Amino acid sequence: MRLVLIAVATSLAVGLFITPLWIRWLRARGYAQSIRDSAELGYAVPDHASKKGTPSMGGVVIVAGTLIGYTAAHIYAWSGPSASALLVMWLMVGLAAVGFADDYIKIFRRRSTGLRVKTKLIGQAVVAIIFALLAIQFPDNNGYTPATQFISVIRDTAIYLPVVIYVLWVWFMVAATSNAVNLTDGLDGLATGAAAIVFGAFVTIGLWQYGNGCAQATIPNCYEVRNPLDLAIVAAGLLGSCFGFLWWNAAPAKIFMGDTGSLALGGAMAGLAISTRTELLLIVTAGLFVAITLSVIIQIASFKLTGRRVFLMSPLQHHFELKGWPEVTIVIRFWIVSGLLTSLGFALFYGEWLGGRAVG
Repeated sequence: MRLVLIAVATSLAVGLFITPLWIRWLRARGYAQSIRDSAELGYAVPDHASKKGTPSMGGVVIVAGTLIGYTAAHIYAWSGPSASALLVMWLMVGLAAVGFADDYIKIFRRRSTGLRVKTKLIGQAVVAIIFALLAIQFPDNNGYTPATQFISVIRDTAIYLPVVIYVLWVWFMVAATSNAVNLTDGLDGLATGAAAIVFGAFVTIGLWQYGNGCAQATIPNCYEVRNPLDLAIVAAGLLGSCFGFLWWNAAPAKIFMGDTGSLALGGAMAGLAISTRTELLLIVTAGLFVAITLSVIIQIASFKLTGRRVFLMSPLQHHFELKGWPEVTIVIRFWIVSGLLTSLGFALFYGEWLGGRAVG
């Protein structure tokens, strides 16, 4: 528990005190994200003209804070990193690099659409495939690898995936979560706050799995997860970084996380879900991101099939903007929804353990 607190405190400090320095550096060089308006897109969009000139690429601080927080915890314990944690951080850093390239084009080339969709998907695929192939290697003394080829909900199920299908499954998870966070990052603080809630759940899940792990003692319904404590430390670093960054990203935002941050956070969520054997549970714990992504899919499908739009605009948060809801109201209510769904996800996780103990 002490290592988790060190990771949280350190990454929180980085987010709180390094972000303003990063803002100052970006502003001095005029590195701000361009804002698309109605004239550019050809249809009505929420008026975000006031956001013009706000620095972007704040995700650099989130990633740095997570890495520093994780490192500080291990310096305190004087221990090396685990394979599971390194692979999750690989997903985070690798996707942050893809996002950084996207932000670079938006800011330096002044092209608001950033990377071409195909190029971004290829970058996400490369990072995800490397993770997938390495995650089923490196067994520990108990034979546990960072990931398995079984589909998981709260623990591994009996559904086994051949290597090729498993790699495609991991690729889908990584692309889906990273793009879901990216779609959610449209209002000040929305994605950052919702992500912090999800990472808080992963801290608790990792600690619970560590305390009830089969590696420590064979007990009824124990968890066959490699390095659950270290995964909790990574999640703690992400939690602290998000909270520290949120101080500056809350409305009115002094900085945006950009694709550097949104892709990194989404990748970290996927990596933690895969490594803690809670892949399908992520649909509930990260339910807000799922709902926002579904709003985009529904909007596109409806328009192509019927020529009509279900929402005034997608993603979902912009629908409520066009209905006249204040931005802060949308963000706070969406945080509440995210908290409720994440709590439901953890309740399902804990309830499964209680049920297994009763049977055992």
